[in-house]
Amino acid sequence: MSEAVLRAQGLNLARRHKSVLTDIHLEVRRGQIITLIGPNGCGKSTLIRVLLGLEQADSGTIERKSGLHIGYMPQKLSLDQRMPLTVEDFLRLTRHATRADISYWLQRLNIEVLAPLSVHDLSGGEWQRVLLVRAVLMKPDLLVLDEPVQGVDVQGQMELYNLIPQLRDELNCAVLMVSHDLHLVMAATDEVICLNGHVCCSGHPDSVSVDPAYLQLFGARGAAPIAHYTHHHDHQHCDHDHHLHTGEQND
Repeated sequence: MSEAVLRAQGLNLARRHKSVLTDIHLEVRRGQIITLIGPNGCGKSTLIRVLLGLEQADSGTIERKSGLHIGYMPQKLSLDQRMPLTVEDFLRLTRHATRADISYWLQRLNIEVLAPLSVHDLSGGEWQRVLLVRAVLMKPDLLVLDEPVQGVDVQGQMELYNLIPQLRDELNCAVLMVSHDLHLVMAATDEVICLNGHVCCSGHPDSVSVDPAYLQLFGARGAAPIAHYTHHHDHQHCDHDHHLHTGEQND
């Protein structure tokens, strides 16, 4: 069984006396791709910030693999328009990134032509790919992608989602991804956690897409896939709130 790179138990967070996260349990193992889905405002990005240590939960515990390297692609990253910065200059700010590393990943993601361009002149899709390069330059054990296809056209979305399993294999890392749209990530994820302040349901995509809790949040249209998904994994399903892998638990 692959090692756990991150484990969270009983996370709770409230803001202004309103619950944002309630009793969140999850475990991420090397080689897994786990996607957090849920409606806007359901706590997905907040949970990511808590897991990364960027925000403190009111209670609960987080265990991270010793020496864990995290590559983080935020939902948004705005740079001062007055700062003259090329794509290559921006990527060189990444800790421990060498010119060879930068050149390799720009080519790997087919955006080497962007290297001399100003970061302020990029399209939304180009900027997302640059941010992805920045994340993988960290040589991560855990790659965290918060809405990675935001501002990307449909074709670009599918290309990025097809790329994610390849990056997982090449980096031998775990991937924790945030999305609001299950049918777009079906072919790119092993497990889905549906979040609405608490874990509504979890499992692999074809089971979550027909779970009553998921259908209540998104309706039947949200369950319609646009990509064929076939998944084989040793697991059990229990009720609607638990998904047990052999030897591991994600609530």
